[in-house]
Amino acid sequence: MFELCRRLAAAHEVLVLAPHCPGAAREERLGERLTVRRFRYAPGRLESLAYDGGILEKLRRAPWRHLLVPFFVLAELWAALRAVRRMRPDVIHAHWMVPQGIVGALAALAAPGPKRPALVCTSHGADLFALRGWLARRLKGWVARRADVLTVVSAAMKPPAMQLGARPENVRIMPMGVDAQSRFAPAAVPARAERELLFVGRLVAKKGVSCLPQMLALVHEKVPGVRLTVVGAGPLDAELRAEARARGLEAHLVLAGPVPNEDLPPYYRRATALVMPSVVTRDGDQEGLGLVIGEALACECPVVASALPAIGDLIEDGVTGLLARPGDARDFADKIVGLLGDPQRAAHLARRGRGLVLQRLDWHSVGRGYDELLSAVSA
Repeated sequence: MFELCRRLAAAHEVLVLAPHCPGAAREERLGERLTVRRFRYAPGRLESLAYDGGILEKLRRAPWRHLLVPFFVLAELWAALRAVRRMRPDVIHAHWMVPQGIVGALAALAAPGPKRPALVCTSHGADLFALRGWLARRLKGWVARRADVLTVVSAAMKPPAMQLGARPENVRIMPMGVDAQSRFAPAAVPARAERELLFVGRLVAKKGVSCLPQMLALVHEKVPGVRLTVVGAGPLDAELRAEARARGLEAHLVLAGPVPNEDLPPYYRRATALVMPSVVTRDGDQEGLGLVIGEALACECPVVASALPAIGDLIEDGVTGLLARPGDARDFADKIVGLLGDPQRAAHLARRGRGLVLQRLDWHSVGRGYDELLSAVSA
């Protein structure tokens, strides 16, 4: 989203409202036309709902944080109302239907002047798939009907969005992008490892983190010396470490922790394959797209991912990568062993994957698409 805002700021004045967290500035200017303003919703270190794993996962792991939700929503609404009255924006772009879509719709209704701001709401997946209660569904339906345009990041998300009451002509499939021209590109001199797997993502349930140790053990039985590097942080970090120790895999599992986006390309360029064993959680949460797949493919890193609906936008089995049954460590291991044993096929799949990313996800086209959309709805 920062990359999207940065690109939109080339032609538009952009104000980002985001939650505050300990150590962050209340307001900062990140470009000539890009300002980030962070709203406070609790004292000090109690501001722990956002970032580092996502709000839904944090609520699952620490139910006491539900007490923060009303203060979070009210603080965000107050910040949005103040911003709308001062800035008089042409468009409010809300990311996630709940609560940002609700806040954006209310702010648009309360805007001063004869012309209210247009409302564009983008659903990234968890908000659409995981929030299933009757109240959440009614709120999402209200947002879907109020939004001038509702964008979803994959084709698999359009049917459930329309089931909420959004008009078909108002639902657009518009993923976030990947900088496939400069940042995420193949190495000038290829130096791909022979036995190094890579996982990139938050260490949360829907990413299939619990599948990783068993998958690694099964691969290691057939390909001794294989190593798995895990890039990311989250509440399942300790569980992953403990399982690795129990299986005697400490020497073969590297936990790199969180890595800034601009520092990820060397990982993708070195890895033999990216593994993404995402699952559907008990509350229905699942991938909206899986953008790390796009980053990996842009670097011509082969991918083995779960056969989930949204991932099908990027991985066609046997064409741009390989698909395995979600949560099935043995199926993943079999597909990985096959790729490790056939580097020519792996490279061919990855090259096809990069071609798809350049066509569908490159920021030049994605940014232009959002620029045209926001300009059109504000006209």
